[in-house]
Amino acid sequence: MTSNAELAARLEEFADLLDAKDVEYKPRAYRRAAENVAEYPGDVVDLAEDGVEAVQEIDRVGEAIADKLVEYVETGAIEELEDLRAELPVEMDALTSVEGVGPKTVGTLYEALGIQTLDDLEAAAEAGEIQNVSGFGAKTEQNILDGIDFAREAHERQLLGEARPRGERVREYLRAVEAVQQCELGGSLRRWKPTIGDVDALVASTEGPAVVEAFTDWDGADRVIEAGEGKASLRADGVRIDLRVVDPAEFGAALQYFTGSKDHNVDLRNRAIDRDLKLNEYGVFDISAVEGEVDDQRAGERVAGESEAEVYEALDLPWIPPELRENRGEIAAADAGALPELIETAEIRGDLHVHTEWSDGNNTIEEMAAAAAERGDEYVCITDHATGPGMVGGVGLTDDELREQREAIEAVEDERDDITVLTGVEANIDTDGGISVGDKVLETLDLVVASPHAGLDGDGTDRLIEAARHPAVDVIGHPTGRQLNRRPGLDVDVSAVAEVAAEHDTALEVNANPHRLDLEGSQVKRAIDAGATIAIDTDAHRPEALDYRRFGVHTARRGWAEDANVLNARSAAGLHDFLG
Repeated sequence: MTSNAELAARLEEFADLLDAKDVEYKPRAYRRAAENVAEYPGDVVDLAEDGVEAVQEIDRVGEAIADKLVEYVETGAIEELEDLRAELPVEMDALTSVEGVGPKTVGTLYEALGIQTLDDLEAAAEAGEIQNVSGFGAKTEQNILDGIDFAREAHERQLLGEARPRGERVREYLRAVEAVQQCELGGSLRRWKPTIGDVDALVASTEGPAVVEAFTDWDGADRVIEAGEGKASLRADGVRIDLRVVDPAEFGAALQYFTGSKDHNVDLRNRAIDRDLKLNEYGVFDISAVEGEVDDQRAGERVAGESEAEVYEALDLPWIPPELRENRGEIAAADAGALPELIETAEIRGDLHVHTEWSDGNNTIEEMAAAAAERGDEYVCITDHATGPGMVGGVGLTDDELREQREAIEAVEDERDDITVLTGVEANIDTDGGISVGDKVLETLDLVVASPHAGLDGDGTDRLIEAARHPAVDVIGHPTGRQLNRRPGLDVDVSAVAEVAAEHDTALEVNANPHRLDLEGSQVKRAIDAGATIAIDTDAHRPEALDYRRFGVHTARRGWAEDANVLNARSAAGLHDFLG
């Protein structure tokens, strides 16, 4: 069955190809429609089966786009898209995963040099051909060449924000299968790593063939890769999903083993050896009475295995949350009874980084405030982009426009009694650490997020330190400026920035947008260890993106964050105290 993600991907492809052909206006319309199709809570296929008018119920999906979605559902293709592909036969996703290469660049390089693939791009750059194309130069060519290896690696991995929902769908499907006693996700997905290779699903059952049959019959699958008695693999929306069925008595040990990480598991196995125990995917075994080398993985007396908790208990440890299992001192902390009480999504009180149609968001101030209130938030801060480096297409607000917007935000705040609506801005941090908004305007706002948007290569430590010292800056937004699978962002000494941020009551953001997750887990830990406060924000540009919060929370959990470390886990009064 065609998924919403697949339909959204076709609209994104439309936008990219139109962009590559330098068509104005339409690409933005297709991208906005793609976002809303991807986030639509029901099956768009069901709407398409009722006709074009039904599909137009989706926000920002007009008649022309709705007609194309219906055509795809009915025929499996869109004639106009096929024509665009024929005109521009390029591997758009792979090419645009190179930093600095967007759809328009792809179009230009195809017309000039016939570049269609990453291999073509690399060969042209190495031959010095790109710098001879109008609008390019030697520096641009070298930057492209430098980014190709990163792009190749990134192109093989899915974003957490894409893989996690897909994994959860297959998990819920399997849990409804009669033969399944338990089902959990494993691997890096369970540890909430920012990018994912494959989705791993682990099932407890005594009826392996029946589970495999149900799994391979899942209507979300594009094709079955392989299937056996207790294992199977399929592909869904381009992602490989691996199933493993285990005996219920061994489910906890298997879940622990297949969750990882490898280094965490090695330390656990060594701990077991120190106690005359053996730990593997089948359980924890007392091998004190076993003589000599034994090939049987189940040799000895099983002392644990049914649940993860009992596996850790057999090793004299409390259960360790999956996000911490990266061999960063979590086993020693568990042994000492010093594991953190990790922040929970429900403990977040509001969002401090939200955009509206005043800059590059999709919705009004009123709509974003209402969406935050519907989710139970106590407060939300409207932080539209200011003008400055990195703001493309005139989306940033001038100082005069920020003054005008502040009045509009205050009017919404006056009208609502269910949520506090704060005035704010996302200012730009210049390469020298300067802020792209006048001090007189900054002083009138409730909260200022300052973020790097340009010059995102090299060391950004001094730049962020200067911004953190600014008396009006409250939050450093997405501090490295990275975009997962697109660009690595700034090199930053997070500990040094965090020390200054702590001194000046400036929070460091964990941006929950799945394309960013910036700061990432290990950086969060360094920031907390240096005394800094963390803000977990969605950077939402539409209401549905407010639901990104959980990705930010789990990223912060990977950095050992507790509620006391997180600015927007405080009440409105506590937030006010921090902001001064």
